[in-house]
Amino acid sequence: MKKNEQNMQGNLASISGAMPETGSVGSGTPRKCGMTRRSLVAGAASAVMALALLAGCGATPKATDAGSAPKTAEDTSAAATSKLIVGFDQAYPPYGYVGDDGEYTGFDLDLARAVADELDWEVQLEAIDWEAKDALMDSGAINCIWNGFTMEGRENDYTFSDPYMLNAQVIVVRADSGISDRAGLAGKTVVTQADSAAEKVLAEDAADLAATFASLETIGEYNTAFMQLESGAVDAVACDLSIARYQMSAKPDAYLMLDEYLSEENYAVGFKKGDTATAKKVTEALKKLYEDGTVEQIAAKYADQGLTMDNWQIK
Repeated sequence: MKKNEQNMQGNLASISGAMPETGSVGSGTPRKCGMTRRSLVAGAASAVMALALLAGCGATPKATDAGSAPKTAEDTSAAATSKLIVGFDQAYPPYGYVGDDGEYTGFDLDLARAVADELDWEVQLEAIDWEAKDALMDSGAINCIWNGFTMEGRENDYTFSDPYMLNAQVIVVRADSGISDRAGLAGKTVVTQADSAAEKVLAEDAADLAATFASLETIGEYNTAFMQLESGAVDAVACDLSIARYQMSAKPDAYLMLDEYLSEENYAVGFKKGDTATAKKVTEALKKLYEDGTVEQIAAKYADQGLTMDNWQIK
């Protein structure tokens, strides 16, 4: 260290030696300023020694942000927060919709409330844009999707509870349309909900059938789709069996459901991929609620809307 200090002093001395002494303005002879070359060198050397002593005492530079440990993502799951934030389509009766009193109601929403009560969790219901559900789940704005949610084809994107309700994809037409089977759909306009299980089936397993349509259109929610069907704006609606039953129970003479299903599938509660803890707790709670009769009591409220316990799965 001393050798380095001496070298530094020598360098400073050389530099200061090259600097002219300053005289007063207008003076014929140079006059030395108050700080001499020697005092300048001594001061600089003292500063160097002070810095060296600090380094020798073990002072280390402060860690930078780049060197700090990355922050871990906040766990927003219901199992971690004891708060079930349910994302649902508010126009999906009888599973989730706005009741006559202006409040959210439906079979799935009542199940969610019952599960939260069973697990001593808070429950928060969030009506969502169905096409934005993935982004909302990823952001933590919701931590489950519970709204007639088909699990088949989505297993790579979500962690699911055990399937609780059997479902199918069907075709509904007007009762006076003259269409009685799939062949009658050739050259017709069919509508379904955007990003729905029915849309997926018609794009994949039933693509040959969809190719016979004049067009396959998508819409934001099924209530509007059935209004279009009734008015004659479209010729058929592809939807969940439960939706078909609900619409037909409201207007039994207006619609006809074709006998042959597009597909059979299951409803389950969807959680963020990897959230097995919440999925397990919800499945266990649903089993208890079935055993004590709560599920059947809830289902009875929606029997006149086409919902039946015949398709219940968790027992």
